[in-house]
Amino acid sequence: MKTTIEKLENNVVKLEITIDAEVAQKEYDKACKRLAQRVNIPGFRKGKAPKVILEKNIGSESIKHDVLDYMLPEAFSTAIKENDLNILTQPQVESYNFELGKDVTVTAKVELFPEVKFEQYKDMEVEVEEFKTAENAMEKEIDELLEKFTKFETVEGRAATENDVVMFDFDGFVDGEPIKGGSAKNYMLDLANSNFIPGYAEQLVGHKAGEEFTIDVTFPENYHDEKLNGKPAQFKIKINEVKEKIKPELNDELASKVGNFKTVAELKEDIQKYLDNTAKVENDKRCAAKLFETIVANMKVDVQPSMIEREKEVLVADFKQKVAQTGASWDDVIKNDGIEKVDAELKEEALNRIKNSLMMSEIAKLENIKITGEDLEQKISELATMYQTDKGTIFKEISKNSSLIQSLSQQALNQKVTKFLLDNNKIKFVAEAKK
Repeated sequence: MKTTIEKLENNVVKLEITIDAEVAQKEYDKACKRLAQRVNIPGFRKGKAPKVILEKNIGSESIKHDVLDYMLPEAFSTAIKENDLNILTQPQVESYNFELGKDVTVTAKVELFPEVKFEQYKDMEVEVEEFKTAENAMEKEIDELLEKFTKFETVEGRAATENDVVMFDFDGFVDGEPIKGGSAKNYMLDLANSNFIPGYAEQLVGHKAGEEFTIDVTFPENYHDEKLNGKPAQFKIKINEVKEKIKPELNDELASKVGNFKTVAELKEDIQKYLDNTAKVENDKRCAAKLFETIVANMKVDVQPSMIEREKEVLVADFKQKVAQTGASWDDVIKNDGIEKVDAELKEEALNRIKNSLMMSEIAKLENIKITGEDLEQKISELATMYQTDKGTIFKEISKNSSLIQSLSQQALNQKVTKFLLDNNKIKFVAEAKK
């Protein structure tokens, strides 16, 4: 077999493969024997029909197609290895010339990964805005903790304050007509943390259990139901119960209820560890993002349009799924933003994803960063922890789907490359810009 290659535009290579006539003839004869076992020819048992009869019944061209289907995968694989081609897509046959007794020629095209050239990817110094934990972060964490252990006690004889919880019935009306989904019985509302229409919760303050009254509100202009946008509404209210929030005292007894802590000091130490780790994770993320941005901005790569289109289609599929989960549709998005804007944004995101992926792969190759069995096992352990199951269960699931194994391997490789970049570049933290 001989192969010649010709580089075309957009990272496409044309392969010209020549297969010896003798080899092609042998494979043709083998194909005849294979096909004879699978087809029924009147007057002959399976596998016993002469070649000339087989050719007459199914046609020599069909046999040649079978020969090519059998031979080309290995021929392409050999050509790719011999020419050290980093292929992005499988070869596509453009034409072939197959005459028995003559050399077989096949012309195919294959798309290659773009060549990546770096200006620099290590021994750099980059400035990163440092994330710092808010001064009142500990206080907020403790407040949230106390909220979880807060009890609600019914109060008698006094009106609701802005810090109370009320149980109430309501019926909503717009233009005298009931609002669809705008009524409820014995609804529980925390007046200090209401997500109702602006001004709604405030008008419940000052009312006692047993009171019935009407409040007036106006729906926001950007309300999720277009029929109600900016509409004035009335709600008939009946207060059933007023409850006071009783926050617990932060003491050693509460600390023991929260977790395996003997004292408040131990609890606060654990919270501080959480806050410190959160800050580290955020800063690592910022450092990685800045390094990626710097490297990609200065690397040279020619990403072909076909590659961008394929990645864009993946993004479109993901986007459609996410939009559907919100109750909207792809058509709604197009209607609101316009096809040109959506298409441009998706292409830009596709290009960024491709460049980052190519950067990762090229650095892994240059630095001989590879995935080991231990790396994959670690990812499986992380999934087992996330889904609260054992590693064996996760392994059984992913072993059924090769794409999942490939995805986990890529994640593990990306993590190793990211660590390499963090370890081999200098980060200078600067104050976070005020927004």
